[in-house]
Amino acid sequence: MIHSSAKIGNNVVLGEHVVIEENVEIGDDAEIGHHVIIKKDTKIGNRVQVGDLSVLGKTTSKNKKMARKPGAALTPLVIEDDVRIGCSTVLYRNLLLKQGAFVGDLTSIREKVEVGEDSIIGRNVIVETNTIIGRRVTVQTGCYVTADMIIEDEVFIGPCVSTSNDKYMGAGNYQYQGPIIKRGAKIGNNATLLPGITIYEDAIIGAGAVVTKDVAAQRTAVGNPARIIK
Repeated sequence: MIHSSAKIGNNVVLGEHVVIEENVEIGDDAEIGHHVIIKKDTKIGNRVQVGDLSVLGKTTSKNKKMARKPGAALTPLVIEDDVRIGCSTVLYRNLLLKQGAFVGDLTSIREKVEVGEDSIIGRNVIVETNTIIGRRVTVQTGCYVTADMIIEDEVFIGPCVSTSNDKYMGAGNYQYQGPIIKRGAKIGNNATLLPGITIYEDAIIGAGAVVTKDVAAQRTAVGNPARIIK
């Protein structure tokens, strides 16, 4: 089903049973897989590839218990040129994927998120709301990127890294703040980053480390709790 108000560019390939809602825009030479749903107002650039069974431009939802309700008015999902999106992904409104970004299979990226040029968001990754990811960042398989997080350019995050933004686990007396990871830092497999900490430029976090406080630039931290080593 293609809504009559949709604008589809030249040489676009659409798979079987694609749904394109009102006011969607798709640029030239895009490839849209089978059973993809593109929600209203979504903007897709040139040469974008979207895998089968993905949902683009999903709206938010809520219940009574949620501490922070999503806003009712969200800008459209915008996907710039040359972006690659895997199969069975869920991408929300108010999300910007900049040119050349890659999103792996089974990944979900929430609203109020920006992903920079040529960054890789790997397979089965969750990126929560109000998060900024810089240019040429790598987030590998199975990571949990919490809300309210800043990841600067050229950061590497290994598989299954977990981050958090709520120091008191739902008690409601803490301003949400995820970790801040500065340019060029590297985070090893299965590391855990606690709320509000800063990993400074070119620092290295060892595999399995539990980071409870800031790590200075060009230092290496390992262990639980993480400690600086020479």
